[in-house]
Amino acid sequence: MPGSYSYGKSVLIALDQVVNALCGGWPDETLSSRAWRWEQAGKRSWPRRVIDRAAAIFGDTNHCRESYESERLLRQMPPELRLF
Repeated sequence: MPGSYSYGKSVLIALDQVVNALCGGWPDETLSSRAWRWEQAGKRSWPRRVIDRAAAIFGDTNHCRESYESERLLRQMPPELRLF
């Protein structure tokens, strides 16, 4: 089981990754991370705003940026699979 993630959170992340893959994204990336990258690239900002507002209801501020950083730092990977 992932270190700091509960089983429920792990399942939600997996579902998020499936939806992202079905929408043409990378299979191991979440929609939140993709939305952050889109906004930073100047492509579209509305997905990040929608996701961050929804996450804020649960007290999760800056959700998309934090998701991107988590992906970038491979936090979702088991420690023994991280290359750095």
